[in-house]
Amino acid sequence: MTTLHPPAAAAPQQAPPPTRRDRTSWAGWGFLAPFVAVFALVFLAPIAYSLYLSLFRDRLIGGTTFVGLDNYTEALQDRNFWAALGRVSLFLCVQVPIMLGIALLVALALDSGRLYGKNFFRISIFLPYAVPAVVATLMWGFMYGTRFGLVGDIDDAFGLSLPDPLSPDLVLASIGNIVTWEFVGYNMLIFYSALRVVPHSLYEAAEIDGAGQIRVITAIKLPAIRGALVIATIFSVIGSFQLFNEPSVLQKLAPNAITTDYTPNSYTYSLSFSGQQQNYSATVAIVMGLITMAIAYVVQLRGMRKGA
Repeated sequence: MTTLHPPAAAAPQQAPPPTRRDRTSWAGWGFLAPFVAVFALVFLAPIAYSLYLSLFRDRLIGGTTFVGLDNYTEALQDRNFWAALGRVSLFLCVQVPIMLGIALLVALALDSGRLYGKNFFRISIFLPYAVPAVVATLMWGFMYGTRFGLVGDIDDAFGLSLPDPLSPDLVLASIGNIVTWEFVGYNMLIFYSALRVVPHSLYEAAEIDGAGQIRVITAIKLPAIRGALVIATIFSVIGSFQLFNEPSVLQKLAPNAITTDYTPNSYTYSLSFSGQQQNYSATVAIVMGLITMAIAYVVQLRGMRKGA
């Protein structure tokens, strides 16, 4: 008689040791972890908190209540916000082309190799970017003064009556002059760096073909630095919509010309710290951020299409 024995239990299978590829993958995430943590803390968390604030409203009776998208509806109908947005849009359309045009001309002059003392000019033009915006605005603000500044001294010395740069009609142009003085050197450096990496073989081919300097600029240099032009334009668009330091400082010198809602950033600051409307301030900031993002994306898209 044969005896049936139960089948032996299968030996437990051990997990395969981690491969080198798996260890490399986890090592990559380990290197990324500090950046991801800081990015989430200083970028994503404030945005999430602003979105949270924008969905509530602090009422006199009842305290903070959930209002959904009511704050956004109010922001889209806010005349002060749209007036401020129109002001910085005008500033963008006038100041940015002038600033980038000057920066491009200076970069082309430095790259031409025909400018004597180009190292001195390069440092001199870039130097204003190292001056803090508040200090630069104070300096120019006192120069604009008709009673105590350079404009007033010129009036007294020559018996003139120059227009007041801090008047309501001219203060936006005065702010544009300050911003241009500050950032021409920064954009010049972007353009000049892009020009320095253009292959010299293109210049040699153009010289063999007998192309002049204007033809070299239009056919070689400008197409080669198209990416730098797009990047500088995007940075300038974002900077224009973030205009805050210059109007805030000049407001003390020209209170009749610059109001608390002169720019969208000034408006949100005033709503939050003077009006105690943090929820609505967060809403305006989010709307302004979306508008800035959309316009910057359009600029990038057009630049990419032209480059195709």
